[in-house]
Amino acid sequence: MGGVVPRSASALPLLLLLLLQAERPRGAELTFELPDNAKQCFHEEVEQGVKFSLDYQVITGGHYDVDCFVKDPLGNTIYSETKKQYDSFTHKAEVKGVYQFCFSNEFSTFSHKTVYFDFQVGDEPPILPDMGNRVTALTQMESACVTIHEALKTVIDSQKHYRLREAQDRARAEDLNSRVSYWSIGETIALFVVSFSQVLLLKSFFTEKRPIGRTVHS
Repeated sequence: MGGVVPRSASALPLLLLLLLQAERPRGAELTFELPDNAKQCFHEEVEQGVKFSLDYQVITGGHYDVDCFVKDPLGNTIYSETKKQYDSFTHKAEVKGVYQFCFSNEFSTFSHKTVYFDFQVGDEPPILPDMGNRVTALTQMESACVTIHEALKTVIDSQKHYRLREAQDRARAEDLNSRVSYWSIGETIALFVVSFSQVLLLKSFFTEKRPIGRTVHS
């Protein structure tokens, strides 16, 4: 005789499916090269009343700083920062249209930069249907799924943070390694020149110099 399947067990596959298919806010995540004396702009259409956020960080290049500004569809500057290594900006769109955010390296004459940014539009939708309008408490299984979802978001953010830190530290280590290599080559050349000069100097001390006499015939 078959057993009765508990309601929580039968709802488990559905809740796991909802957890895996949970939507994320619309946006873009990109790492790009920013040459010296250059400016790179990006555009995103945002509806009125929708919140958007911008996170950015300079990974490599120079003093790890960059200029950043955001403009609304009317051309008004709603965010502007100069020579920032990293920053976050959140804004609620007052006007519908295309918003522009730019990164500038025009103050640098020879340093290339590698910049990472994450631009998100809108709030994250609820993981469970009608979660915001429910009047009853969540079941134990639903609460567990929500907790797991929040933990996964924290893990994703932590992985992104450590990935950026690893890329930045790697770039610094490679730059330090190249400087040490050039310094070692310079020291080797200088040591060779000094040693060769000392050999020539010591050789000159033991070289017999014979005076050239003149014979006078009477």
